[in-house]
Amino acid sequence: MVKASSTRIGHIIRRLRQERNLSQQGLSTRLGISASYLNLIEHDQRSITASLLIKLARTLDVGIEVLSGTEEQKLEAQLREALAHPELGTSLEGAGHELSAVAAQPNVARAILALHQAWLAARHEAEGMALPGGRRVILPKEEIRRIYDERLNYFPTLESAAEILRHDMAKDLGFSTDIPQSELNHAIATRLRLKHGVIVQVQPVDDMLRQYDPAHKTLTLSYLLPRESRGFQMAFQLMLFEAADVIKNIIDEEKPSSEEARTFLHIGLANYAAASLLMPYESFLEAAVSCRYDLDILCMKFGVSYQQAAQRVASLQRPGARGVSFFFVRTDPAGNITKSFSACGFPIPKQGNPCPNWNACMAFSTPGNIQVQLTEFTNGMKFLSVARTVSGIVTQWGEVRPVHVVTIGCDISRADEIVYSDFINLTSTPTPIGISCHLCDWTECRSRAFPPVAHRLTPDVNQRVSRPIPFDEVG
Repeated sequence: MVKASSTRIGHIIRRLRQERNLSQQGLSTRLGISASYLNLIEHDQRSITASLLIKLARTLDVGIEVLSGTEEQKLEAQLREALAHPELGTSLEGAGHELSAVAAQPNVARAILALHQAWLAARHEAEGMALPGGRRVILPKEEIRRIYDERLNYFPTLESAAEILRHDMAKDLGFSTDIPQSELNHAIATRLRLKHGVIVQVQPVDDMLRQYDPAHKTLTLSYLLPRESRGFQMAFQLMLFEAADVIKNIIDEEKPSSEEARTFLHIGLANYAAASLLMPYESFLEAAVSCRYDLDILCMKFGVSYQQAAQRVASLQRPGARGVSFFFVRTDPAGNITKSFSACGFPIPKQGNPCPNWNACMAFSTPGNIQVQLTEFTNGMKFLSVARTVSGIVTQWGEVRPVHVVTIGCDISRADEIVYSDFINLTSTPTPIGISCHLCDWTECRSRAFPPVAHRLTPDVNQRVSRPIPFDEVG
């Protein structure tokens, strides 16, 4: 039995039902239960059986992790992170119930987070974040990440545009069904040349990896790019042409607040469309489920890089044909998060660096090898986390090769669907991690760099504790 009172399943069911304009009678009929019983469930006065939970997920067309409250927990973590900003001077001691209540109202929670983001932008402006020429800068990173998070990193109109294009390309080249993966790069180059008059050339390009010259209709790719990256850059350029109207419509719907944010969103959507062209939704989902999300196999089957495959598995959220809900995070050796999105409620930090005990940080010590970890946050959320380094290119001898860690993961309830869980004990004690040191309440952690904001420092000249920073364990 799933206890509604412990996870607020009743509130979540009521919200999802109302979002779909279903009455209690309408939903209860589809579930095969009485309206009065559904009413008790929605008010957290009845427990839910596992079979009913599965039926609810199918009827409401959501993942089971959505019904488990991961979205509310994610919003609560984001609220805690935003409100705990040191410059706000806010004490969150004993505020857990209030934060949960606000997180249970997604529109209110997102409004607060939007106000916090606006405050950060205004603070940066007031503090004079300016280039030497006097031009002030507001980074659009968080604004774009919010768009991807709210859409669960899934854009159906871009998927449709890619599917239509791939079908047209197959027909033009005389293939009865789909284009063989081995022919795809050639097909894309042919489409660029015949329909758009663009010639693709591979040669040295000073400080550029891809350069499109609209005047001469040439797309120049650096010969330093590996084959899979060349294919992706050609697909990117083709989707800029073929999906231009679709991309514009999405940008117009989102109304980015600055020209920089608009351009970054434009680039991100074209990247998404390129991935959809190279890794078509239905065949990629089928392959992913068949190999249980083995990224190496997916790379070889679709001729893409490890990072491209990892990002694609984190976008399989089509209603009626959902894959496992993943988070995706890319970090650099300094702990900076350079790209991220989450469809499973994993609380990705927006301020400061991630937890040093998380394998997204530790995988740098084993370059090229996949690290698998069970993790748990202080609020009880548990995830399977899979991390591996990826290396960039260098343009000349002596240049430092850029290295990042790509991490994907899912809620622990879906871990047995992932091949990387096969050689670990899913019932073992997870590694305790936090959003960041300031917001982490694991009191026994010996890796923290800062004390929790809600705890009082307790330095003592006569003793040294095993923790790096002494603080009162009672927050």
